[in-house]
Amino acid sequence: MVIVDKDLCTGCGTCVPYCTVKAISLGDGSAQVDTHKCTDCYVCIRNRVCPVEALSKGSLPTFYDQYRHLLSDPTETTADTGVPGRGTEEAKTNDVTGRVRRGEIGFAIDMGRPGIGVLMSDVEKVARAVTAAGLRLEPASTSPLGKVLADLNTGEMQPGARDLHLLSVIIEGKCPETQARAVLQALQKVAGEILSVFSLGLIMRPDGEGKFTGLKILDELGIPRPYRGKVNIGLGRPLAEE
Repeated sequence: MVIVDKDLCTGCGTCVPYCTVKAISLGDGSAQVDTHKCTDCYVCIRNRVCPVEALSKGSLPTFYDQYRHLLSDPTETTADTGVPGRGTEEAKTNDVTGRVRRGEIGFAIDMGRPGIGVLMSDVEKVARAVTAAGLRLEPASTSPLGKVLADLNTGEMQPGARDLHLLSVIIEGKCPETQARAVLQALQKVAGEILSVFSLGLIMRPDGEGKFTGLKILDELGIPRPYRGKVNIGLGRPLAEE
């Protein structure tokens, strides 16, 4: 967590607007850090916003403390993937490796945002809903979320992770095209049961006629089609086939 040196802090309030989740406030003549809201993103420290340098990094004694920091600080790099930030080899830019094949639809459910963050208990609600509908989650080796799940098949979170507050985290998985409707309907329902927000990325491959089955499902469920996307043309490696 972020530590405030009370002897140095003048209570000027310069640091307050820099906090991405409003965890810093003023009280008793100095800055106060809400340890339950703080995500250990270290924006307030990296940018050296305090004119008297009263802010410093505290210890991260547990795995869950380190996990929260790793996924919230975009300057960190995950050892498993070598990718900075949330450290995920996202399926939405990685289908050339064959993680999403024809006849399947991949999901990248990006939960939380700076300014609101996300509680892992809400992440668990969404993970439980989509796995019950047929989504198969990515394991810990390819998605950081897997490191704090007790059961990939149900989306159950490890008890020690449920109270964590992060800037954001991605729920990644895939399912057969035949299950995609049920997964999307589960997302529509659970969206009204959480305190945070999420955006959805769909990973699809065209059929033999160049059409995307998933777009038709979106239309039928009244979900607006995406207005932007990423196209992986497989530069440098062969396209994975069925």
